[in-house]
Order: sequence, then structure tokens, then C-alpha cells
Amino acid sequence: MGGVSDATLSPLPSADRPDVAARLREALLAASFTADGLLDLLGAPAYAALARSETVPALRATRGDTPLETLVRLFLLQQPVPHARVEEFLPVGACVESGWLARVGADEVTATVDVRPFGGPDGEDWFIVSDLGCAVGGAGGIGSRDEGVVLGVGGASTTLAGITVRTPVSSALDLGTGSGIQALHAARHATRVTATDLNPRALHITALTLALSGAPAADLREGSLFEPLPHDERYDLVVSNPPFVISPGARLTYRDGGMGGDDLCRSLVQGAGERLTEGGFAQFLANWQHVEGEDWQDRLRSWVPRGCDAWIVQREVQDVTQYAELWLRDAGDHRGDQAEYQARYDAWLDEFEARKVKAVGFGWITLRRTAAAEPVITVEEWPHPVEQPLGDTVRAHFERLDYLRAHDDAALLAGHFRLAGEIVQEQVGMPGAEDPEHVVLRQHRGMRRATKVDTVGAGFAGVCDGSLSAGRILDAIAQLVGEDPVSLRDRTPAQIRLLVEQGFLEPAR
Repeated sequence: MGGVSDATLSPLPSADRPDVAARLREALLAASFTADGLLDLLGAPAYAALARSETVPALRATRGDTPLETLVRLFLLQQPVPHARVEEFLPVGACVESGWLARVGADEVTATVDVRPFGGPDGEDWFIVSDLGCAVGGAGGIGSRDEGVVLGVGGASTTLAGITVRTPVSSALDLGTGSGIQALHAARHATRVTATDLNPRALHITALTLALSGAPAADLREGSLFEPLPHDERYDLVVSNPPFVISPGARLTYRDGGMGGDDLCRSLVQGAGERLTEGGFAQFLANWQHVEGEDWQDRLRSWVPRGCDAWIVQREVQDVTQYAELWLRDAGDHRGDQAEYQARYDAWLDEFEARKVKAVGFGWITLRRTAAAEPVITVEEWPHPVEQPLGDTVRAHFERLDYLRAHDDAALLAGHFRLAGEIVQEQVGMPGAEDPEHVVLRQHRGMRRATKVDTVGAGFAGVCDGSLSAGRILDAIAQLVGEDPVSLRDRTPAQIRLLVEQGFLEPAR
């Protein structure tokens, strides 16, 4: 994977002027140029449209002359604004000198980068820097097709930030940092943050994002995947929203990995194990191929490095035509020459046909380094809504694995359990029937799972409050239903294990 060129992109602000970034940040906050301030000014529809790269509603909402309206036109809508007007609330001279602003004609200035307010998880006022017109991609297409263009925060970025385990750590690594959003989140709970990217422009923009957000600087290293890192360097947390798109070639550095098929995601996962400290987490977004005659779950299990537990969740599957259309639109190809669009579409389908790919899956991969003799690999499909942020849910999943691995059936029956919070029971059956066909337990938090249980499982879960051991509860149920208690103790631990693994029951002590 070679380097990239940014010859056709605008020059970037200096990353060596933290004093100017601090003054600019202070001025933006004073004008309420924040996520909350934008929502108040624009209203929900125009604010949401801006996240889709649609600017007309925001232009209509900023026809006044307040500082906030002027800043929206300048940094979000990239419109020239009068020099004299903006000088009243921005350090214009310093911003022009350091490259945040550029003069246009005799009496106007314009922004050189997109600066977008972003609300941090604890109410922090952050600012995400990206190339002009490239705060988001999606249906509108990106604002530039230059190979080295750097996008801002999209849905994938916020998904990864939401699922990341947020415990205090000594070291965190953001692979393929892009505009720096993952590094920014990591700076909240990691003593040292390292960020890598193949694209030097992305590293420059990450430095700007961190400085303008008032976050500590990161250790920025240029190179592909783990290449720029010393072989013996270990991290407590590795995160990556990599260029996971399975495409014919590497047109756009931010999304196309430049390796065949899903090899980039596989390489990333396989290489992460040896980079983790004991108990450390690696969390990725990824795409993977569904190949004819091959089980997709087995394919992903083969990626997991030795010495790691893994939890892999497939969130979505698209057939190859849907997938090609999604990323052709992402690049704005649908708005260009139709013959060229059709040729690119053909190239995608040729690539998939050659690899016998029938569909592409998208989801999350979490690894945890473990010293356990037998690591646990869970691969599942869960396309249903979940409750973000999920970092605590992910951490708890692996803690439950540890508990189950350390407790055989006898220890499980001696254990005490408590029903997790916000679990409801639903009885499903025909109207008027005396007994339900089956009973469903449903979570209203985290993964929002639902699982079928038999009457014993439902009764067991319903009385779990931590006071009685599992065995004592089963003995009482056996007496109630007239069943042999020994037989019930023999067959129920598997159901208890499943309820614990999926988070319906929690060990009480």
C-alpha cells in the first residue's frame, strides 16, 4: 500500500500553532458554535439535513447576521463572509496567518477546512476537522474524489465510538485515525494515545481536531496498519474504523483498503492479538465476504488470533448489487457520467463474481487478550436495534465469559444469580389458549436481546434475586411441578449458562 497525494486539496492550517487553535476554540465557544448551539439555531430538521450533507435548510436558517449564523456559513456551509464582520468575534489575523482562514478578494474570508461541532459523551464541546465539503459522505457523495480526502464523522465512526470499552487504560491505539474522532474519545480515558494512518493528511487533520477540541496531542505515526509501530509495543486498547470497503482497486484512501476482498480486515484482526496487553481489548468495524459454499461464521472464526476471546456481531448483510450501489453513491459516481458509472458498477460485479462472493456482511469485531487455555469465540447475527453506547455491555459480556469458564455445572448450581435490570417476560400463544406456546424474556437495555425459555427457565429467572443458590431454586421448582429434582439439576445448567452468557442473569456474589 503506497502513499497518497493531496495535490488537488486545499492547504491545511498549521498543526504547529496550538496557541491559535486555543484562541479559535475560545471564540467558537463564546459564540455558542457547539452541537447544542447549532441545534437551537437551525432546528432539528435543518440540523439533521446537515448531517446528510444537505445544506439548503441550514442556508435558509442562517440568513441573519449573528456571530453564530456567520460561523455556520463560514465553517459548515463554506461560504465567504465579510472580513470586517467576522473580525468582531474571531482572531482573524492569526487564523489567516496560520491557515484556518483564507482571504477572498479585498474584503472577505473563507474557511480552508470544515469545522463541525461534536458533543462528547460527557457533554464535552469538541470540533471535528475534515476537508471542505467532506464532513460526511453517504447519499450525497463526498465533496472531493481526491485519493487523499479526509472525511469527518459518519455513522460508522459514531458506532465504533459507542461500542468501545471505556475503562481507564495506560495506552490506546487508533489505527487509521482519519479525522481523529476515535483518538479524541480515547484521550478521555487513556494516558497515552497513538494514532496511525497511511494518509499523512489524515494525521495532520487529527492533530487539528485534537488541538481545536482542547484534547492532549497524540503520538501520530504514518504508515499502513501496524507497520509504523515497533514490534514489541503493546496496547491496552486498539480501535479501528479501517478502510473496510471491499472494492475493485484503491480509489479512495479513507475507505478502500487496497487489498483483495476482505484481506485488509482479516489482516487487521489477525495482527491485533500480539499487540494487546493481557486483558486488553481490540475493537473494529469490518466488512466480510459471504462466499459460495463457505460458512461466513467459520470464515470469521478463522480470523481470530490465538490467545484471544472474540465476540463478532454481524449487523447487516447486503447482496453484491446493493453493496456496489452503496459505495458508488458514497463516491458521488451516480451524479457523474453514466457510461463511467456503469463501467465502475461492472467492475465491482466482476470482482465479486471472480471471488464467488454472493453477499457482504458488516459488523463489529471485539477481541480480548486472555491467558485462558481455551479462548471463547462467539459469532452471531444481530440486525436488531441496540442501545448505544454499548461499551459497558461489551465489557460485561467478556466478564461473564470469565465467570462461565471458571464455573462447571456443579459450581453453577451452587452460585447465586440476579435477574438483570429491565428484563420483561412475554407469553406468546393463540388467543384464548390455556397455556402459552412459549415464553420470551426480553431486554430493554444494551443488546436488547430476546430469548425463548421453557416454563422452568422462566420460573427460575423470575425468582433470581441473589438470595438462594441456583440448585435450591431448582429443587423448589421440581417440588412445585412434580419433577425429579436430580433430573432437573442435570438438564438445567445449559439453560442457565445461556441466560448468563446473554446477560439476562448476573452472578450475585
